[in-house]
Amino acid sequence: MTKSIAEERLTSSDQSWRMATEAVKVEADSRMIRVNLVDMLKLAGMVGRVGKKSTMAIDCVDRRLRRALPGRCAFCLGRCLPDAPWCRACLIALPWNRHACVQCAEPLPESAPRYCGHCLRRPPAFTVARIGLRYEDEIAALVQRFKFGHDPRAGHLLASLMSETLAGLESEQWPDMLVALPRHPQRAREQGFDPGPWLAERLAARLRLPWHQPQRLRETPSQRGLDRLARRRNLKGAFVVDGALPERVALVDDVMTTGASLDALATACRAAGAGYVEAWAVARTPLGH
Repeated sequence: MTKSIAEERLTSSDQSWRMATEAVKVEADSRMIRVNLVDMLKLAGMVGRVGKKSTMAIDCVDRRLRRALPGRCAFCLGRCLPDAPWCRACLIALPWNRHACVQCAEPLPESAPRYCGHCLRRPPAFTVARIGLRYEDEIAALVQRFKFGHDPRAGHLLASLMSETLAGLESEQWPDMLVALPRHPQRAREQGFDPGPWLAERLAARLRLPWHQPQRLRETPSQRGLDRLARRRNLKGAFVVDGALPERVALVDDVMTTGASLDALATACRAAGAGYVEAWAVARTPLGH
């Protein structure tokens, strides 16, 4: 069969994206929905091959998916709660960080005091951490899809979960501005996107707050395998904030492990005029991980 002129002009990348889009099937009669965007993109040979273009294309496919598949729980594909991307059962079953240090949100036993030993010995530069979930199970998988699979559906869900965590704040507790935790520009280019600013921008839009992206002055060596003190030394002086900040700011990241990166950024924010700094993230790494 002869191809149309439009089809002849499609690049191989565009054809792969069309294949990925057409692979989304909704079986309305049986109430079954088969969607695995990351697997489809891997099959199309796109993720990690075209860098930033792949991230932009995933966003395009994601917008179509969210319009085509309304009202389904992101975790079990059951019926959602009104105005939420999840059902009640899945929301309750998530690994909520209910017993945690007030200052750094480190998960603690129910019988433990309000502050962990680390914060009592050497408190971080931020005053409070609001991190509603533990980095476990579905949340760990969701963060990995977002960070390493460049999956915007996962990112939008993480932003929604952050909004859910913050829903109980009183008016006087809200910050004046959000400040994103950035990667070094070179690393962000290599990865195709920067998770902290991506989340901060969307969270700021939901909360109707301004947001700011500071500069990361140097790329620090890998934090993997380093203890809390070594991570802090590794990040000293890594951030700078251009201009003056308002009195109350909240830092935004996806996951807090030891809090060293957020601590370093909080120090830079205080140097730029912020008097009260909070740390916000989707999830906190539990003890021993």
